[in-house]
Amino acid sequence: MTLPTSTPARGRTMSDARWSPALWGLLFVLAGNMLIDALEVSVAVVALPAIGADLGIPARQVHWVVTAFAVGFGALMLFGTRVVAVLGRRPVYLAALLVFAAASLASAFADGVLPLVATRLLKGFCAALTAPTGLAIIAATFPEGRARGRAVSVYTLFGASGFSAGLLLSGLLTEADWRWTFAFPAPIALLLFLCGLRLIPRDAPNPERPRHYDAAGALTLTGGVVLLVLAIGSVPASGWVHPRTLLALLGAAVLLTAFVRHELTTRTPLVRLDLLVNRPLVRSALGAAALNGSYLGMLLVVTVHLQRTAGWSALQTGLAILPASVPLAVSALHSGRLVNRFGAARLIALGAVFPPLGQAALLAGLDAPVRYTTGVLPSMLLVGAGFVLCFTALHLQATSAVPAGRQAEASGIYQTAVQLGAVLVLALVAALQPMGHRAALLLVTAVGALGLIIALGGVLPRRERPLNPTLENER
Repeated sequence: MTLPTSTPARGRTMSDARWSPALWGLLFVLAGNMLIDALEVSVAVVALPAIGADLGIPARQVHWVVTAFAVGFGALMLFGTRVVAVLGRRPVYLAALLVFAAASLASAFADGVLPLVATRLLKGFCAALTAPTGLAIIAATFPEGRARGRAVSVYTLFGASGFSAGLLLSGLLTEADWRWTFAFPAPIALLLFLCGLRLIPRDAPNPERPRHYDAAGALTLTGGVVLLVLAIGSVPASGWVHPRTLLALLGAAVLLTAFVRHELTTRTPLVRLDLLVNRPLVRSALGAAALNGSYLGMLLVVTVHLQRTAGWSALQTGLAILPASVPLAVSALHSGRLVNRFGAARLIALGAVFPPLGQAALLAGLDAPVRYTTGVLPSMLLVGAGFVLCFTALHLQATSAVPAGRQAEASGIYQTAVQLGAVLVLALVAALQPMGHRAALLLVTAVGALGLIIALGGVLPRRERPLNPTLENER
């Protein structure tokens, strides 16, 4: 799940009172694209059982339909930002909309797991190009003050509502045919493209930015993540010591090590790794990865359990898990105020309590007959409460902890961690599914608890080490 956040600047400008139709149109093009980016994960989650049954995809592999999008989004986020910096916002944004539409149709007509996963990976890359660029276009077009704050609020609302909308749409469309869940964004993206041709302002690449794409960094990071997921996925069938598993793990280690080494030595890295010593940023990134990963892992388990074990329809399943995402959509416009009033670290620590409680409750009632009001709904509401309290706070803590000139870098690291957290947890959950839903939910609960431990590190007092331990001991 991706929620764009920003802190609107205070003040008033001449453009606060009225907007031209062109400004409104531009905003809804950007917000509409953010909406379809956000629902791409949720439409696939509910449809997974139907996709697996229709295409004959084993349970341990069907997660790739969701995972591939997250890999493209997360592993290529930093590269996408570089592409926009080199080529300019308008051409990249418009091209990404066209490719997104074509990939949506290709997904709908896919006749096997490989073409379906490939198109989902491509759509994730398109989202990596457009999601951060939308906010950049808003910042460059809307005057600072209330006008920009209002625009960011609308953009945020559409993004936060996208996941909930995807659950409903997927439930409805999967009843007819799961392929409609991937086809319906295509005409929307084409319409946004046609409107964007007229409304998205022209811009020139920043001459001070690097003109180097750093494809080596993008390929090593993406390849390393893909091989790591493949290694995890091969464990149920082959075991940890099978040559296939070991080769995938070795390849992942080599590529990820090459990525780090390359980024440390190249003149124009995708990300300057010195930011990774910033504790609030790292804590926010890891906490958000645990939150998003445990959330999507839980939805995967619940979706399979309700449809295959309890015999629920796709629509019933979508409605059942909707309460986990609706609270965030409803509260999105007010989340910044909560952070300003109570502080990011406190909200994160409080919010991180609820997801593992909800996941543990699901785990405790897993063997009992499914009763929605007592067995499923409370868990969904608890997880939703966790997102309301800490998701926006995590992003704001990550970006506010670094110098002003490096906030975009921090945001890129943060968003990459959010998506890669989902990638790893979904792969692990799928690998544990052959052992039963209990093992998978136990892992999800453990990841949620890890998020709580990380969050507590931001509020618990740290014992300062003495500068000279020898002198300190002699006192």
